Amino acid sequence: MIRTELEYQAAIAKLEAERTRLGEHRARLAEAGLSKDELKRVLDPLRSFHLQLQDEVESYERLRRGDVGQLSNLHGLGQMLVSLRVVRGITQRELATRLGVHESQVSRDERNEYHGVTVERASRVLDALEVELKSLFDEPVRAVSSRAAAHPKDR
Repeated sequence: MIRTELEYQAAIAKLEAERTRLGEHRARLAEAGLSKDELKRVLDPLRSFHLQLQDEVESYERLRRGDVGQLSNLHGLGQMLVSLRVVRGITQRELATRLGVHESQVSRDERNEYHGVTVERASRVLDALEVELKSLFDEPVRAVSSRAAAHPKDR
C-alpha cells in the first residue's frame, strides 16, 4: 500500500521504468524468435508485478480523490486508518504531532497497518484525523430467513 506522496512519486517512476523495460524485453525476445506462447510464459511474471504496482498507484489515486470504501466488522481497520490520513491530506509527521508521538511511530504503525491496534488507540487516531466513525449493524440475511422459518407467526 502506498502511504505517502513520496512513495507515490517513486511508484509512478518505477511503473514507467517497468513499462519501458517490459516493452524492450518483449522486443528482444520476439527478435530471438520466441513463439507467442513462449513470450507469454516468459513475460507473465513481469506483467504480474507491473499490474500489482499499477493497482497500488490507482488505489492511492482513488484515496486522494476521497474514495475510501467501506469497513466491514472492523476487518481492514488499520488500512482504513492509513487511507483516511491520505484522504484528509495529513502527513505522517502532522499526524504524529497531533498524537504526541514521534513520526517514526506513525510510520511503523502504518507500515504494519496498525496490526493489533486497540480500540482506544484507533479512536485517538480517528480523533487526530478529525474523522467520525459511524456504525451500522445489518442482520445477516440467513439469520432473518431462518428465524422466519422457525417462527411462522412472526411473518
